[in-house]
Amino acid sequence: MEHVRMLLAVLIFLATLTLVIWQPRGLGIGWSALGGAGLALATGVVQLGDVPTVWGIVWNATLTFVAVIIISLVLDEAGTFEWAALHVARWGRGNGTMLFNLIVVLGAAIASVFANDGAALILTPIVFQMLLALKFRPPAAFAFVIATGFIADTTSLPLVVSNLVNIVSADFFGLTFARYALVMIPVSLVSLGASLLVLRLYFRKSIPARYDVSHLATPASAIHDTLTFRAGWVVLAVLLLGYFAADPLGVPIAAVAGVCATAIVAVAARRPALVFAGRTTATGLAPSRLGKAVAASASASSSASSEEPAVEHAGTRVAVQDRPDGSGSAAGAPGPGDGPATGARGPIAVGPVLRSAPWQVVLFSLGMYLVVYGLGNQGLTDRLGGVFASFADHGSLAAAGGTGFLVAGMSSLMNNMPTVLVAALGIDAAGASGITHELMVYANVIGADLGPKITPIGSLATLLWLHVLDRKGMHISWGTYFRIGITLTIPVLAITLLGLVAWLTLIGA
Repeated sequence: MEHVRMLLAVLIFLATLTLVIWQPRGLGIGWSALGGAGLALATGVVQLGDVPTVWGIVWNATLTFVAVIIISLVLDEAGTFEWAALHVARWGRGNGTMLFNLIVVLGAAIASVFANDGAALILTPIVFQMLLALKFRPPAAFAFVIATGFIADTTSLPLVVSNLVNIVSADFFGLTFARYALVMIPVSLVSLGASLLVLRLYFRKSIPARYDVSHLATPASAIHDTLTFRAGWVVLAVLLLGYFAADPLGVPIAAVAGVCATAIVAVAARRPALVFAGRTTATGLAPSRLGKAVAASASASSSASSEEPAVEHAGTRVAVQDRPDGSGSAAGAPGPGDGPATGARGPIAVGPVLRSAPWQVVLFSLGMYLVVYGLGNQGLTDRLGGVFASFADHGSLAAAGGTGFLVAGMSSLMNNMPTVLVAALGIDAAGASGITHELMVYANVIGADLGPKITPIGSLATLLWLHVLDRKGMHISWGTYFRIGITLTIPVLAITLLGLVAWLTLIGA
């Protein structure tokens, strides 16, 4: 009977994972995960009493993630990220290599605060449209777009909130925000340096020598809502300070993120109206980039029309398109209908923004982790714990390297979301202690953050990112993605894990 339940647990996990990645007929990831959880409950793989246990593990992580994404969506509507990108492009002063470096650093900064999903799905369309304005050739555009997507994950290490798997791991192992930041900010800087190095080497022949800054719009033209733009900086300061203050006060970071999200939404919507009397003006704003991406994924819309001019480059079909809004000019430069260079000022329609937030992630986290918990109930994570224990027996380097590479491989094959909890349960079962245990905990995070870059199915954000690019006329085949992903990820992963061992050994457990 035990073997039957173990087999059932594995089959339910594989079936649920398949539906989550495949999303037949636009089936939401949350409904697929809840279906798998229901099946696990019905077959006895998990018990009803496991539900509150799992919810206790995932609620803080999930709600924090949703709140951070809402903040990023509102700021995207206000024009904050496009404003930053245009400033960065001007700082490059026409030097293509400098622009490449600055875009990578900007992506890392956005990922650290707004999570990897926000960085990849919001910044990529901005960079894409900027490249059209600068008239970059397809090989150069391809290099910048890949760099933007790659850096969003490889530098999503520094803070607990930089990646959903970070929050899950921190909650599971009881890591404080300050301790996590102390360990992982230097490690993330190592990852940033390694990522920039391998990206520069890989795309050294594609990065243009020069570009014409005069083709760019002024940064001020990107700001759609001045009040929200300015309030956003205050909210971000409060958010970061709140994260560090929350742990000593016993306040969950979801509460901090939730309050900040509520504040920026209120400013964007000019609510309560009495507070903002006289400040409200009409404006028409396009849906947020991430919101459009989520909507596009849900509807499984087709890619760019075959009638558009296209260029084949390294297994990638790149079509030069008009703007998504049909105006016919790139976002980086004002078109005939774009109005004055000062940009529109007015309140943001927050209804579509809130509806486009990743609410399905809440259902997904509970459902998928219940399915994963079923693997633990049937003893499968204990067996994985034996593998982690063998790593721990061979010293710090083996503990970090073995854990990091194993988790990265698992993430690339079965998605990083379920992997991080499977690995956490295994590390817990391994029974390691002291610095060895801490190395394995952080190596799990590194493997789950970087490993998904090896394959398209490594993370849901990557699948969505590819879909967004496909709709914009840049089709990247899975084979091309894998070839580039494994070439770039392996050295960055190895260097980052070495950095973890060196830094944690220096500061101690």
